[in-house]
Amino acid sequence: MSRGDSVGAWKLGVVAETRTLTKSARSIMLDVPGWGGNIAGQHADVRLTAADGYQAVRSYSVASVGTGDRIELAVDRLPDGEVSPYLVDEVMVGDELEVRGPLGGWFVWRPDQREPVQLVAGGSGIVPLMAMIRSHHATGSTAPFRLLYSLRTPEDAFFREALLAPPAGVDVTWHYTREVPAGWEHAPRRLTATDLATSTFPPTDEPAMYVCGPTGFVETVARALVDLGHDPQRVKTERFGGT
Repeated sequence: MSRGDSVGAWKLGVVAETRTLTKSARSIMLDVPGWGGNIAGQHADVRLTAADGYQAVRSYSVASVGTGDRIELAVDRLPDGEVSPYLVDEVMVGDELEVRGPLGGWFVWRPDQREPVQLVAGGSGIVPLMAMIRSHHATGSTAPFRLLYSLRTPEDAFFREALLAPPAGVDVTWHYTREVPAGWEHAPRRLTATDLATSTFPPTDEPAMYVCGPTGFVETVARALVDLGHDPQRVKTERFGGT
């Protein structure tokens, strides 16, 4: 079987471990025979089939990287979702899930990239960017890495403990839009062009920019980065939600 055929085929994964990330989000570790590893930034399709044969497919970014057949998905529950409520609230260790992937080759970071990397995440948009941070650490990359993580409240942070003590070579800036931690120097507010200018690499550094989050957030941030002088070809985006 060719690599392309393998990627496009549905595989049966077994839930190996789960853990709570936030009050509405969960990490799911899956053993997926034939997965074979993925590049940081890629995603997987998950398919659920009801007793009456109805099927629902959703795409989820992969938080893990490297070779092997174990992957980590990080899923945020959508109130009206068809798939995420089951994955967050009901799936158990030992359950089987149909998975297809790894998918995607544009919104990815490879360890042979040497330019500075600026990550900008909104909410659960941190997931593929976390894979990039993990890849940076695992491969010993010396490329400068910065993350600007925008959240509604501190309790909404995915991978909070890991990002409070990030790997060497990774700088993390936190931004809160509705509620801030005690003693925080700024009141909660929307992310502005000024925030981006002061908390990200300047255009003169020619960084690779990766922006992920809800559609409105991504469009606003990408537009502001281009207005600040960044080359549009260097600003890669991945979004979720309505257009």
